[in-house]
Amino acid sequence: MSDTKLPDYLTFASELQSAGLAVNPAELHGLLVGMLSGGLNLTDKSWQPMVFDYVSEGMGWPSKVLQIATATLDASVADLTGSGMDLELLLPDEEASATLFDVADGLADWVNHFISGLGLVNTKLNKASSDIKEALADLEEIAKLGIDEDDDLTEQGHLLEQVIEHVKACVLTIHAEFGQKVQIQSTPTIH
Repeated sequence: MSDTKLPDYLTFASELQSAGLAVNPAELHGLLVGMLSGGLNLTDKSWQPMVFDYVSEGMGWPSKVLQIATATLDASVADLTGSGMDLELLLPDEEASATLFDVADGLADWVNHFISGLGLVNTKLNKASSDIKEALADLEEIAKLGIDEDDDLTEQGHLLEQVIEHVKACVLTIHAEFGQKVQIQSTPTIH
């Protein structure tokens, strides 16, 4: 597990709203993870102009929002390239007084923007393996899902947890094929 953590959803949402940015934390996190999974360079800030163009018509962001977005990216890099294979999704939570419907909507937002992130970095999806194409098809279907308020909400909650785990598996599968790996510098052994 990494020491790098995703920001608090409510705090991040407040900062994004204060800056007048028409994106929520789930959408931005999905976008960033999509870009990372599609092969975004890990060693530069090439993500910033792409995200600025996508979210705010090319306008830069206030330093506080940029700082939180950078921390979100760093936490995502740690999740995707770490040995734990444990990806955390930034979704509305109890602290944000999120209902089951809010979490489901947040997941749909996250997945839609993940797919957009793959497109922003021009991921060569036409050359993808059948596993990747299947994972993408699953994600496209998941992006359309919703919670039926007439159904048993406890059961829907359990199903949503399973869907979230499946999203994580799909993302890790895509990242394994297209995402950049962290280069570990080894020190030469002197004999």
